[in-house]
Amino acid sequence: MRGEARRWLSEALWDLETARILYRERRYNAAVFYAHQAGEKAAEALLYSANGAPWGHSVRILLERYFERRGLEPSEHLLSLARELDRHYIPSRYPNAHPAGTPHEAYDEAAARRALEAAEGVVEYARREIGERG
Repeated sequence: MRGEARRWLSEALWDLETARILYRERRYNAAVFYAHQAGEKAAEALLYSANGAPWGHSVRILLERYFERRGLEPSEHLLSLARELDRHYIPSRYPNAHPAGTPHEAYDEAAARRALEAAEGVVEYARREIGERG
């Protein structure tokens, strides 16, 4: 599973860079979505590294499963970053997730920056964990 973990981590890093590009171009809702994707894939990489089978889209749930599988106490800081990412999974993409307007109107620089910082934290944790045990 180590190879699979590295593949998922590689894609998480790619998505994180995509989120940064979208942020620079002021495509904030898309940046937030790719930040979520980066966090989700990093969490899935962690599960693969622990011989787990990832499924679902909640970064928080994926991380909780990883910690449980490894017999570790969950990191509240990491789970807080995951919560930040999870709240954007649907609203960053779908107009009907908002009372009015569109996702690209609803997202601003501050929201995108928070999501990017959250994704960076989750991806960096996965990078360290997988690198140290791989």
